[in-house]
Amino acid sequence: MSSVIDILTAHKSERSFTERAIDDAVIDRLVESAYRAPTSVNSQQVSLVVTRSAEARQKLAAIAGGQPWIAKAPLFITFVLDMLKSKQAIEAIGKEQIAHQSIESVVSGATDIGIALGAVMTAARAEGLGIVPIGGIRRDPQAMISLLKLPEYTFPVVGLAIGYVDEPAHQKPRLPLSTFRHEETYSTAGLQENIAAYNQEMVQHWQNIGRADGESWSESVAGYYQNIYFPEVLPALLKQGFGNDK
Repeated sequence: MSSVIDILTAHKSERSFTERAIDDAVIDRLVESAYRAPTSVNSQQVSLVVTRSAEARQKLAAIAGGQPWIAKAPLFITFVLDMLKSKQAIEAIGKEQIAHQSIESVVSGATDIGIALGAVMTAARAEGLGIVPIGGIRRDPQAMISLLKLPEYTFPVVGLAIGYVDEPAHQKPRLPLSTFRHEETYSTAGLQENIAAYNQEMVQHWQNIGRADGESWSESVAGYYQNIYFPEVLPALLKQGFGNDK
C-alpha cells in the first residue's frame, strides 16, 4: 500500500470512471475521514450530502456545466458550509448567532471544507479510487440548493466525484517549487521568468499526451479569471442568510 505522502504527491484529477459500485463500507470510511477532520473553534460547520442516484448525478452534471464524469462516477459528495447547526445550538441557550453575517464566516467555513475535502480525497485514493474535485457546482448554486434541499444558513461550496478509474489521467506539471515555497517572507524574484518557462512546459505537456487544443497556463487561467468566475455565488450566499459587510 502507498504511503500517505505517495498518495498526496501522486495526485491526479481523474475524469474517466467505470460503472463499478462502491461498497457501503468504503463510503462510510470516506465520510468518517471528513467527519473527524478539524474545524475552527470546533464549530463543525461542515456537512456532506452523499449522492448515489444516477438521476441525481445527471442533474449535478448539468448544474456544473455538463461535466460527464459527474454522471459516470458512481458517487458524488457535496461539501456544504453549514452554520445552521451552530445557529440552533446558540439559540438553545438563549443567545444569537451573528457570525454568519461576516465575510470571515465564509472564509473560515471554506477553509474547514477544504480540510474535509482533502481528507476525503486522500482516503479515496487510499481505497484505490479516483477522484476529481468539482467547483462547477457553484456555477448555479441556487439549483444545487434546490436539488439538495439545503436549508437557510447552508451553502454548497465544492463537490467531489469518486469512482474506480477507467483510463488514468496524466499528472500535470506545476509551476516551479520556488513560486510555491517561500522562506520567512514572500518572494517575487524570478516569478515572470518562471511563468514564461511554465507556459512553454504546459504547451509541451499537452502535445506529449496528444492534446492539440492544449493552452499555456496563462491562457488557461485567463479563460476563467478575466471574468467574475461564478457571479451567482454572492446572490445565493446572501439569499441563504450569509453576509459580507462585516
